[in-house]
Amino acid sequence: MPKVAVDGEIIAQHELAKDVWRMEVEAREIAREAEPGQFVQLQIPRGAFTLRRPVGIAEVSLQKGTVAFIYRAVGKGTKALAQLTAGTVINVLGPLGHGFSCKAKRPLLVGGGMGLSPLLFYAEHAQGKADVLMGGRCERELFWQEIYKSHVQEVFCTTDDGSCGTKGFTTTLLPELLQKGDYDLVIACGPEIMMKGIARIAHEYNIPCQVSLEKRMGCGLGACLSCSIDTTSGERKKVCKDGPVFWAEEVFDLA
Repeated sequence: MPKVAVDGEIIAQHELAKDVWRMEVEAREIAREAEPGQFVQLQIPRGAFTLRRPVGIAEVSLQKGTVAFIYRAVGKGTKALAQLTAGTVINVLGPLGHGFSCKAKRPLLVGGGMGLSPLLFYAEHAQGKADVLMGGRCERELFWQEIYKSHVQEVFCTTDDGSCGTKGFTTTLLPELLQKGDYDLVIACGPEIMMKGIARIAHEYNIPCQVSLEKRMGCGLGACLSCSIDTTSGERKKVCKDGPVFWAEEVFDLA
């Protein structure tokens, strides 16, 4: 898979919700090659940031030659990213890693928190074939509903406090959806404990499941080994190079 480092102009940057930002960057070569589930490494142009910051690709426009990222400003690096304005040039390395399988005829996307960001690119790519199940602590965290609406058939919601959709977690509603639906692939991204639960339920219903892992990455190219993980086969793999997307049985014990 070709990867390039390009200087791209920030076309737009705005806050979607508290501390959640959407940045759109002109990077035609990366937009052309990107696959759902892949990520890029952004070089922050201001401040003493030696390492790039990994960010999942949330949207791609081949017409405009742009890639967009939806991220939460939590640490120094992402807070510095959020301060960049339209017109700023930023260096983008990508696309990196292995993405999701795009062969499913009827995928179900399951996301929690910022895990819904890389799933958005998949939903866009699936052109209306997918449904999405999203979970959050309260209705305020599910601002994603409006973003997803035009890309999926149905949006299902769960909240911890019951303020939107089903009260409970994504794992609360998933069995009902798998029983009623005709899904042939479950794709999960979010907190690891959520993905493990999703993967086990999918396994019970004999539906293949892919998960997107998040680990601290130094280089994003597989050289620094900072994102190495143990797999169920006993083999060590690198999230940045061998992932971030894995088949659930590769990384979780589903027995």
